[in-house]
Amino acid sequence: MLTENILCKQFGIDKSVFDYVTSIESEIKNKYFDKIEQTREYNQYKVIAAMQEHKLDYTNFYWNTGYGYDDIGREKVEKIFASVFNTEDALVRPSIASGTHALYLTLSSILKYGDEVIAISGKPYDTLLTVLGEEGNEPCNLKEAGVIYKEIPLYNNDIDWENAIKAVTMKTKLLMIQRSTGYSFRPALTMSKIKTAIERIRKTYPNIYIMVDNCYGEFIDTIEPSDIGADVIVGSLIKNPGGGISLSGGYVAGKKAIIDRVANRLTAPGVGKEIGLTFGTTRNTMQGLFFAPHIVSEALKGALLFGGVYKSLGFEVTPELEDDRSDIVQAIKFNNKDMVVKICEAIQSASPVDAHVSPVPWDMPGYTNEVIMASGAFVSGSSIELSADAPMREPYIAYIQGGLFYDHAKLGVMLSLQKLLEFDDIENKIK
Repeated sequence: MLTENILCKQFGIDKSVFDYVTSIESEIKNKYFDKIEQTREYNQYKVIAAMQEHKLDYTNFYWNTGYGYDDIGREKVEKIFASVFNTEDALVRPSIASGTHALYLTLSSILKYGDEVIAISGKPYDTLLTVLGEEGNEPCNLKEAGVIYKEIPLYNNDIDWENAIKAVTMKTKLLMIQRSTGYSFRPALTMSKIKTAIERIRKTYPNIYIMVDNCYGEFIDTIEPSDIGADVIVGSLIKNPGGGISLSGGYVAGKKAIIDRVANRLTAPGVGKEIGLTFGTTRNTMQGLFFAPHIVSEALKGALLFGGVYKSLGFEVTPELEDDRSDIVQAIKFNNKDMVVKICEAIQSASPVDAHVSPVPWDMPGYTNEVIMASGAFVSGSSIELSADAPMREPYIAYIQGGLFYDHAKLGVMLSLQKLLEFDDIENKIK
């Protein structure tokens, strides 16, 4: 009764909306939350074990100046990330500005003029298409550097490893897999699907590089792509592994030879990982990693609630409730531009920061369509915090992700439904 009172009085939510959401909530809690909790518990112990293995101590939170030589905390962070992701080495830096930046560093450090990269999980996320030179005409893209790009569409929402093998040529240097949904309307690729594809490809091409874009996928499962044969995985610290605490940064984890190349690209050949200030972010990075398994589990529960509520109202959603999830994203197809804008407005209004601001579609750098983004976050652009975004193109799909606490995601669901009561068909289904 207390929860109902504050939600209805403080946030202006109709009782019919409250009752509708809580009825769906009771159904999904019993069916799905236990599995999420089991995964969270395993990953929490994995993170603690890595920190203890490398003797993380309080002095590691201090930081250096100038070049950043002998930054013990920085070195400790990278050893811990390598242990968590079961890789030979890792590069974890606040100077990596985004997941796209981390991907660009990795691709440009491995690929040289005349090399070929094949995306075997279909069309990549919009910003990576700009990096590859497939969209836009930005300087320093990979096509300008002489890199050849091909892509293999998914087959029945799975990696078409047979055609991927056939597509490999003498010039092929790297195969690229995007784990997350991106701006497509499909479930994220599960670890079992990625594992099968890597195993089949390795039988024919044992030495080809395989890179996985791991953004939005960390700690969803008890294993990561690096546990099942990926040479290198890439992600952002303001998504899952930052736990809502990291202020900025990205990571690249994988084989040492690859990490050395990426480090040289980030700084300069000859100095590589040995320089680069952490600017006092080591504490946030480590505390964020410590929080991450729990925060990811909260975001997953919120995604399930969004999916359950909107599926019950007749909208197409992906992933479906019963699907194995491999990222924190819940996509909802509205086929209606106004509804997409309304749901983003609602997510913004649920935020602890900038709740009074109304998001509008705009020409965001790196995207070919206008994009609307709702993100009233403590860390700007943090998509592990409750957020929503949508490219302004048909069939008008909203991508909802994050939520540091399940309660926050629940508020977002209720406010989004309250906004959509303006549409008669939604109001009739709820009331």
